[in-house]
Order: sequence, then structure tokens, then C-alpha cells
Amino acid sequence: MGPATGFHVEPADWASEQDAMRSIRQTVFIDEQQVSVEEEWDGLDPECHHVLARDDTGNPIGTGRLTPQHGIGRMAVLAQWRGRGVGAAMLQALIDQARALGWERVNLHAQVHAIGFYQRHGFVAEGEMFMEAGIEHRTMYRTLEPVAAAPGERGTPLVRPAYELLAGGTREETLAAVHRLLGDARHAVVIHHRNLGPGVLDQEVILDEIRRLATSGRGADVRILLGDPDQVLRDGHRLIPLAQRLTSSIRLRVPVEEEDRAYPSAFLANDVGGYLIQPLLERFEGRGATNNPGTSRQLWRYFDEVWERAEPATALRSLGL
Repeated sequence: MGPATGFHVEPADWASEQDAMRSIRQTVFIDEQQVSVEEEWDGLDPECHHVLARDDTGNPIGTGRLTPQHGIGRMAVLAQWRGRGVGAAMLQALIDQARALGWERVNLHAQVHAIGFYQRHGFVAEGEMFMEAGIEHRTMYRTLEPVAAAPGERGTPLVRPAYELLAGGTREETLAAVHRLLGDARHAVVIHHRNLGPGVLDQEVILDEIRRLATSGRGADVRILLGDPDQVLRDGHRLIPLAQRLTSSIRLRVPVEEEDRAYPSAFLANDVGGYLIQPLLERFEGRGATNNPGTSRQLWRYFDEVWERAEPATALRSLGL
């Protein structure tokens, strides 16, 4: 499985990923709900902030957006994924984006059958029912509370880095994204990677940031789930000697359950809501954000679940790990 339920939610760029979002919305709104093409494609999308839900293999399964009018909308999940938490995860990701953008309130037009869903997520209905795209709706809103501490944080809240999309397509872009996330981290980071990312996690600037985190004082915690420690030793990965010296704050485990070992992706999440996920290990393409606590929490939860049933990296015991 992937994070928590076999899927993850990530920010999406309309210019480069609109085909995926259009396909989902075509299926859900135009084909299933008979919304007209003119009403669905309202021209706002290039100005909106979007999210995409993807399954473990990277296939898009849901989407939603934030409009310039501080509205949440176009929430759509493919039929086979409904009832599995995708809509809730996308809604939380959009709320987190809105809070990171400094918005104090978000509103939406809820289809009548979905009013209960939004109420369970803190939205309040106001005004009368109305028709939109031939479907009965009601306006709802939610006041946005202050940002809470992200998983792994210690101590008092801190000012979050501004929301910013991160992407990797080349080694250099991935290296820059990882460096940014490590630099933003306060005391803690989790890394899930089969072979520790040759060409990225073994670079001096990355090792410097990991060293800074590992020596940042009380609460310092760098946890790594490592799928193939034998390969890492054969490669002479430069992170291993660092972990050997800082055994109390850099910890490594190996997944042992079959479904955990089959997880096809790699990811890094820090303690201020930032993350980067690389869907396929053999390619540098990745997506993430500097401040998206919803998705970051989802990755932390999945990491913690696997960590609890993983075993110490026995191939590294000779190094004192």
C-alpha cells in the first residue's frame, strides 16, 4: 500500500498536468453528472491552485481546486475510489494550501448530497438551496484556524515557509528540492528510499543538512527506511559513515512485510509540512511542496506504520548501527 490507504495527494500545476485533471472531471462531471461542457470549463483553472490524488502507481484518481475567490471546488473522485478517504484527503490538502496562502476563510458550493461530508470537516451551511449546473447546491464556509504543529515537531510553533510547489525532473532539480526541504526542517525528517538515492542523498550539501538536523539538539530525529542495505553498502554510500557517527539521531530500519517491501516510490517529509515524493525510483521525476501539512501528515502516518513493523538494518550492524 501507499501512504495510509494506497494513494497520496499532491499539489498540481495546471499548465503541465491539466490532461489528468481534465480526464477526471470529464468522467465525473460531464459524463456521470451531465454538467455541460461550457459550465465545467469556466476559464478559471489557470488562475487556481490544484491538487491531484494518485494511486500507488501514479495514476490520477481525484482532483480539486482553490479559486482566486477563496473557494474550494471541482472536487471529483473516480467511482472506484469513492468511499476510501480520497475526497477527505484532497479537502484537507486544499485547506492546508489555503492556510499556507494566508487565507482566513474558504467557501464552497456543496451538492446537497455532500453537505454532511463537508459538515464533518468543519464547514457551515448558509443561505438557501440553489441550482447550479442543473444540480441542487448550498453555500458552505469554513473559518481557517492557525496552523498546527506538523508531525515530528517539538516545542512551540514556528513560522512556516511560504507555500511553494517543488518538482524534480532532473537530478539537479531533485537535488535542489531535497536541499530546500532539509534546509526548512526544524529538527526532524523521515526518508523512505530503497537505496538512498545515488546522486542526491550522497551529495555534500545534502549530507551537511542531514548533519545539521542530527545535531540540532533535543528532539533531533532523522529516520530512514532503507529497502536494500546490501546495495547501499556495495555502493559505499556516504550517508552510512555519518549515520555511524550519529547513531542516536540518525536511525535506519528495513521493511520486512511483503507489501511494505513492494512499495514502488520514495519520499522525504520534514517537520514543517514539506515533502517530496518520487513515484518511480528509477526516475528523478518528483512532486512536492514546501508547506502542505495534509499530504506531509499522510506520508508521516504511512512512514510510522511501516517503521513500527520494520527491523533494524542488520547488514549495517558491523558499523555499529
